[in-house]
Amino acid sequence: MDIEATIAGLGHLIDGRIVRNDATFPVENPATRSPIGDCPEATDDLVDAAIAAARRAQPGWYAAGDRERRRVIGAMAEALTERLEAVVAVSALEKGAMGGAIEAYGGPAFLGHHAAAPLPVDVIEDNDERLVRVVRKPVGVVAAITPWNSPILIACVKVAGALLAGNTVVLKPSPFTPFATLLLGEVWKDVVPPGVVNVVAGGDDTGKALVSHPHTALISFTGSVEAGRHIAAVAAPALKRVVLELGGNDAAIVLPDVDVDLVAAQLFTSSMIMSGQVCAAVKRLYVHESIYPRMVEALARLADAATPVPESAGGSFGPISTRPQYERVRLLLDDALTHGAKPANAGARADGAGYFQAPMILTGVRPGMRVVDEEQFGPLLPVLSFRDVDEAIAAANDTPYGLCGSVWTSDIAAGERLAARLECGTAYVNTHAEVAPHIPFGGVKDSGIGRECGTAGVDGYAELQTQYVYKNPARVATALESGDRVV
Repeated sequence: MDIEATIAGLGHLIDGRIVRNDATFPVENPATRSPIGDCPEATDDLVDAAIAAARRAQPGWYAAGDRERRRVIGAMAEALTERLEAVVAVSALEKGAMGGAIEAYGGPAFLGHHAAAPLPVDVIEDNDERLVRVVRKPVGVVAAITPWNSPILIACVKVAGALLAGNTVVLKPSPFTPFATLLLGEVWKDVVPPGVVNVVAGGDDTGKALVSHPHTALISFTGSVEAGRHIAAVAAPALKRVVLELGGNDAAIVLPDVDVDLVAAQLFTSSMIMSGQVCAAVKRLYVHESIYPRMVEALARLADAATPVPESAGGSFGPISTRPQYERVRLLLDDALTHGAKPANAGARADGAGYFQAPMILTGVRPGMRVVDEEQFGPLLPVLSFRDVDEAIAAANDTPYGLCGSVWTSDIAAGERLAARLECGTAYVNTHAEVAPHIPFGGVKDSGIGRECGTAGVDGYAELQTQYVYKNPARVATALESGDRVV
C-alpha cells in the first residue's frame, strides 16, 4: 500500500461522491512531528451540501425497513474488513503508533452486531382487546463528531446506532486524525445509498456549522467536557437531541485481598492503554495501605519497562497524539511535582523525538492536586492509599466526572456491593475499560448524556413512539359511551 498516494487522493464523502476542494489544513505525525499531508477542509457550502444530501436520503432510508438497513450495515462491516489493514495503517500514521490504531479492529464487530440485531419493539400489552407497543422511529439527520483518540471505532458505533434507527448521518472526525475517517468514507461509498452516510473533515468552524445547522436533528459527540457543554448550549434553543460522551477521571479501588502482581499488571494496562489517552482508562488509583508499597513497586517496574520512543526505534509506548495534549500532560506533571508528588519510577523522556512522555507512577499525591482532580488523558497515574473503604468510595465519587469506576478484590460479593456505590455510568469488578457492542456505555454528571451501544444506545438515536391498537372498535365505542374507559 502506498500510504502517501492513498492520503493524497482522499476527499469528503457527500451524496455518494468523493468531493475535493482547495481549502486544506496540515496534519502531522506525533511520533516524529513531521507533516503527513494537507487534509481537505469542508467549507460551509460543503457542510450544507452534506446535510442536504442526508436530509433528502433520510425518508427513503427509513422506508427501506429494518431488514434492508441491517443488510447495508452488514455490508459496511464487510467492506471495512476488506480494507481494514489500509485504514489501520493510515490511522497509525496519524497517531504515531500502531498500538494507537488497534481500536480500528473493533469497528467491524460493532457494525456487525447492529447488522444482526433487529430494531427493538417493546410490547406492553397484547390481549384480545388491544395491543400497546413502543417502536423506534428516526430523529432525522445526525451530526456525528468523533475524537482523535479512537476515530474509527467510535465512528462505527455512532453510525451503526444512527442508521439502524433510520437516521442518516454526517460524520466529522477530529482535525488531528482526519485521514483514516476520510478513507472510511471511501470504503463505504459504494455500499451505502447516496446521502445516507456523508463524511466531512475540518476544524472547529466545520464542527460549529454542523452543530448549529437548522437541519441537524441530533448531535452525537465524543470529546471534552468544555466542547460538550458548548454543543449542548447551541442545541438547546432548537431542542436538538444530544448524545454526549465527555471523558472521565476514572477511579479504581484495590482491596487488600488481591494478588498484587496480577492486579498491578491489569491496572497498568487499564491505565496506560494508548498512553493513557482513553476516556475509560483508570486515572486515579486508591490502594489499601497494607499493600500500597508493594502495589507501587509493581507498577513502577512495569512503567520502567515501557520505552517511550518511536516503534521504528524499538519503542513499546506510543506518543501523546497531539501537541496541545502533550503540553497539558507536561503541565499536570510539573504541577504535581511542584506540589510534592514523587515519581515512583524513573520515567525517562525521549529526546529529540515526537510528543513522547514516559508512563509515570506518582505517589505523595492528594486531592486538590490537578493530576488527581482533573482528567490527565496521558500516561500519569496518581496512586493514593486508604485505610477505610468508605473513605475510598467517598474519594472516588468526589469528582464532577462519572464515566467508569472499578473495585478489585477476591471477595466478589463485597466487590459488587462497593461497585454499586460508585457514581459512574459503568461500574466494574476486577476489570476496567471494557466496552462491547451489546453493552450500553456512557457517563453521568459531567461525563455526558445518553448511552452508546446496546439497545439503550440505539434508543439514543431514536424517537420512541407508543402505539395503541384496539382490535374491536365497536367495543371501544360502547365503553366510551358507558364511561367505563378513561381517555
